[in-house]
Amino acid sequence: MNEDVLELATRIVRQANLAKVPADEELRTFFRKHPPVARRYGRELSQVVFRFYRWSRFANPKDSLPAKVRFANLRAEEFACNPSSFSLRALQLAIPKWLDKEMDTPYDWLSAIQSEPVLWIRTRIGSADKVRDELEISADAVGPYPEAMRYGGSEDLYRHPLFKSGELQIQDIASQLVGHLCAPQPKETWWDACAGEGGKTLHLSNLMDNKGLIWSTDRSKRRMSLLKKRAARAKAFNVRLREWDGGSNLPTKTQFDGVLIDAPCSGVGTWQRNPHARWSTTMSDVKELAEVQLRLLVNAARSVKRGGKLIYSVCTLTGRETTQVVAEFSKRFPEFEPLDLGYEGMAGERSPEIAIWPQDEGGNGMFVAGWKRKEQA
Repeated sequence: MNEDVLELATRIVRQANLAKVPADEELRTFFRKHPPVARRYGRELSQVVFRFYRWSRFANPKDSLPAKVRFANLRAEEFACNPSSFSLRALQLAIPKWLDKEMDTPYDWLSAIQSEPVLWIRTRIGSADKVRDELEISADAVGPYPEAMRYGGSEDLYRHPLFKSGELQIQDIASQLVGHLCAPQPKETWWDACAGEGGKTLHLSNLMDNKGLIWSTDRSKRRMSLLKKRAARAKAFNVRLREWDGGSNLPTKTQFDGVLIDAPCSGVGTWQRNPHARWSTTMSDVKELAEVQLRLLVNAARSVKRGGKLIYSVCTLTGRETTQVVAEFSKRFPEFEPLDLGYEGMAGERSPEIAIWPQDEGGNGMFVAGWKRKEQA
């Protein structure tokens, strides 16, 4: 490993820990201030920083930070060469102890979150062949849908002409699956209620062939501003943006064919890609977020028309934020019946509730549930 990269990674980790900010945020700040370093070492440096948060708990607690960064990098390389040499007991060091009370932590999941993540892209419908050819993506890297592909190249895709023209988006496969489970149709009216920066909004628009209408809301003005730019680049012209804080005062009186609640969550499903979050998320966060998630569902449910869909997704797998939220909502709203999401992944499931694990599809962990509002409700 390049000594300069190890030294820079140590510097970034130290600053992230001192400032108590996520590692990816500190990396973005560092790259913004040092463009030449970003161009030369960006991918390698990011990899070493994230390896620290995956593997540093395996190091001697008395070691210096530079020694822990070096140790974590070596342990990651050892795991990549021979993952089966790491036992279940050993891998349990990679997660906080409180998690065992909230969800199952099987060996294959622990092994998956200790592996290097896959970079997934999604092409605009009709552009798959062009993107695959230009990026030299092999046929065996195509995911469960033609527009989903694993990218293993070295180009900075954010600078690529295909990205700038809106023909490809960087979007995890689990996030892409949510769009397909929504199954929006052209000319329908949908609401992406917790849109964030708009990855799922843009996918819904593409699946709808840019027809119909999508209301896209979030509580953050910054994220709404970013979504506006992304929608323009992706030529998603059927998107209408509004701010919404998740409360009972809804952004519109429109009744929707479908409502997607991609709720804020603990993010446990992203711990492969975002290992720093393992050590900043607490059980208290999970409890508080479960209350927020239920409140979002309760408030947004009023906007689903008779016969319409309500889809709930979270990039976590804790029981409190998934099946318990679903059970409580179903108890309170008998006018919503479970909706068969029609998903048959590697687990071969078809259910109104789907848990997508990193070891199943090679992306983030995700939970998705669906309801249909009864015609006579």
